[in-house]
Amino acid sequence: MGKKSLEEVVAFAGKAGFAALEVSTGHLPADRALGETSRVKDLFAKHGVGISSLAAYANLLDPDPAKREAATANFRKSIDAAVAVGTPVVCTLAGMPVPGKSKEKTIAEDFKAVFTPLAKYAEDKGIKIAFENWYPTLLQHFDLWDAILAAVPSPAIGFNYDPSHLIWQGIDYLAGVDRYKGRIFHTHAKDTEMKAEVLARRGCLADGWWRYVIPGYGSVEWGKYVGRLRQSGYNGVLSIEHEDSAFSPEAGLEKGLGYLRLFV
Repeated sequence: MGKKSLEEVVAFAGKAGFAALEVSTGHLPADRALGETSRVKDLFAKHGVGISSLAAYANLLDPDPAKREAATANFRKSIDAAVAVGTPVVCTLAGMPVPGKSKEKTIAEDFKAVFTPLAKYAEDKGIKIAFENWYPTLLQHFDLWDAILAAVPSPAIGFNYDPSHLIWQGIDYLAGVDRYKGRIFHTHAKDTEMKAEVLARRGCLADGWWRYVIPGYGSVEWGKYVGRLRQSGYNGVLSIEHEDSAFSPEAGLEKGLGYLRLFV
C-alpha cells in the first residue's frame, strides 16, 4: 500500500481487523514521528491499531563514506522515532556485501564497524534491531547469521524472521526458529510457491520456479511455524508482507489475515 497515506493505511488496518502494523519510514518518516508524536499516537489509537515496529530498510554499508554516514544518521533517528511512538523494534537490512568483499569479510569489517555503535545506541534506549533475512544481503544463510551475532554480540541485535526467504533455498525454517530462540524480535508472514516442474526443467540457479505469495498459497507449514515460534517464547506479531502479484494490496492482506487467524 505504498501509494496510500499513513492515515489511509491505518484506517484500512483498523477496519480489516489488524492488531498492529509494521510502519515503513516511507509512510512515517522519523522527522514526522518525532515532530508530531501525539498526532501519530492519536491516529493509531483512533483505529485501534498498534505499531509492531518501524521499518527502516536501507543499506547502511554503502561503500561511499558520505552515503554510509547519512544512512547511519537516519537510522539513529529511526531508533529515536521508535522510542517516541512507543514501539520496541526497528526493522532494517543487515546490509549488502561491499563490492570486492565476500559476505563474511563484509560482516567482519564493515558490519561490525557500523552496527557496534548502533547496537549500543539502541540498547541504551531499549530498542531492538531486527534484520530481515533477505537473501541478497549478509543474511543469506545461518552461518552468516551466526557471524553477525559474533561480530556484534549485543542483546539489541536480532532478526525479522522471514521463512519465505529460507524455504526455497532448502534451509530449514523451523529449525532456525529453535536455533535463534530469543533473537527473533519480529517476523514476516510471507509464503513461497515452488513449482516442481519448472525446477526439474530449469534447475535451482534459474529463475521462475518460485515466487512469493500470500500465506496459505505456498509451501510454508504455518501451523508448525507458528507453534514453533510460540514454543520458542516469541509472542509478537505475524506481519504480512504482501508481494503476491495475484492479489490487490487490500485483497491479499485480508486473505492473509483470514488464513493466519486459524493459527493464532
